[in-house]
Amino acid sequence: MTAGLQTIIYPVKDLDRAKALFSALLEVEPYADAPYYVGFKAAGQDVGLDPNGHAKGMTGPVPYWHVDDIRARLAALVAAGAEVLQDVQDVGGGRLIASAKDADSNLIGLLQDA
Repeated sequence: MTAGLQTIIYPVKDLDRAKALFSALLEVEPYADAPYYVGFKAAGQDVGLDPNGHAKGMTGPVPYWHVDDIRARLAALVAAGAEVLQDVQDVGGGRLIASAKDADSNLIGLLQDA
């Protein structure tokens, strides 16, 4: 079961410039500010900036579906014809993420919190 789209991650080349732009857009300061990730919370959404996103195959913003069982959802996507881009990975605090690409090269992110 999914809890909907609650997170979107943007691949960025210049983290400082992107941080300034999204701070101006969202009118909030980041809740997470590290060299490998900057995260904002605004209007019920999590907006993240990933300076390594392009190297991971991100071609644009990736919406992340919040799910109860990430491994089962990823397997279901693969069974339906998706290609795994990033297998399930713990990114800290028990948060798991994964991503896949559909037949039209659209990126689909999955996120499961502990």
